[in-house]
Amino acid sequence: MKQVTLITDGACVGNPGPGGWAFILRYGERCKEGSGGTCDTTNNRMEITAAIEGLKALKEPCEVLLISDSQYVIKGLMTWRFGWRKKGWMRKAKEGMKGEREPVPNADLWQELDVLAETHTIRGEWVRGHSGHADNERCDQLAEAEAGRQAELRKGSSRPTIKV
Repeated sequence: MKQVTLITDGACVGNPGPGGWAFILRYGERCKEGSGGTCDTTNNRMEITAAIEGLKALKEPCEVLLISDSQYVIKGLMTWRFGWRKKGWMRKAKEGMKGEREPVPNADLWQELDVLAETHTIRGEWVRGHSGHADNERCDQLAEAEAGRQAELRKGSSRPTIKV
């Protein structure tokens, strides 16, 4: 099984607001970047989307080291999704009557990521954002650029874009 490194990041101008996501995929000396965005989203949705799009870029099952500055993505992917899946993508309601349940936030994306993750062997690694990790910094630049571009496009169109 090929061993690859996937570095991901997401960004938003406002939260919610125009957003961008980016990934860098490394296999040996090879490197592939991808980015995209949408005009109305949240930072967490962009973080998850970056991981989804990075995994979609793989052409076969791989051993993946996923590096992210989002603890939400790392913990969700490595731990939380298994319990969410068992519970039908529901969780205890934060407010309201005891025993009530509500959908997991971003359940649509978590379900897509869950299916993709089952194809690969994934190990997650959290890195502190803006701490000098070169690939994390590059992903941040790409995601921020997409979020900025979406903010400009928001004035005229709401079509999402993807660059690979």
